Amino acid sequence: MNTLPDDSTLELAKRLGVDAGVGRVVSSHQRSTSVVEVVLDANVALAGVAGNDVMVRVPNATGKFIRRRYSVRDVDQDRGELTLWVTTDHDGPGSAWARHAQPGDLVDLVGPRGKIPLDPDADWHVFLGDASGLGAFYRMAQSIEAPGRAIFIVEIDHDDDALTASFDEGIGITGIFVDRRGRAQNDPAGLLSGLAAFEFPPDQGHAYLFGEFSVLKVLRSALVDRGLDEDSISSKAFWRKGRDNAEHGEPDKSES
Repeated sequence: MNTLPDDSTLELAKRLGVDAGVGRVVSSHQRSTSVVEVVLDANVALAGVAGNDVMVRVPNATGKFIRRRYSVRDVDQDRGELTLWVTTDHDGPGSAWARHAQPGDLVDLVGPRGKIPLDPDADWHVFLGDASGLGAFYRMAQSIEAPGRAIFIVEIDHDDDALTASFDEGIGITGIFVDRRGRAQNDPAGLLSGLAAFEFPPDQGHAYLFGEFSVLKVLRSALVDRGLDEDSISSKAFWRKGRDNAEHGEPDKSES
């Protein structure tokens, strides 16, 4: 694939000190009510390490190109493919792109992005958030070396959003899926109840929080109250209820 990215993509990648490339859609299909899986033929170096994401250049409703960031769910080194899980139960340029992506479509990519890798010193890892974090959660957990333990506490809107994954022997897995039951998407009550049902294992742990901005702030405080050290909590807001993400894919972090 010799197609070059748009000049703006090349300039952005140079400014960020990362790579730019063009991905060709291999397939796109609905994994659940809220999640679409998009497989791209692309330079796998764009995927970075588990926990990293890529920036995808997509048109908005007016035809202007903006960027959205998606965690990489999986990388196939042999086939030169990377897989994204995109939540599509909302109206937005990224979800529209994923829903309508067709094999052969081309899309500009910038990556790797993100600063939350797996903590190699942790004995156990707890992943908290909503369905938007599942792709990152599973890729990170699948990179845990045995013996190790992964705990997932994920809030879902639909039963089929309780997507699962396979893991190597020697990795202990606990999964808690919390039904939102009509609560607002920025209401932390569901995930707080899931967290309350989880007893911290002994030894050293690390928490990874991916999802809605306001919910993650409350979860971080709850984890500190439970005795987890601030340095053992990594948090990345993917979106914020009621506010569009900025042109480069970041949610509004203002307090207003």
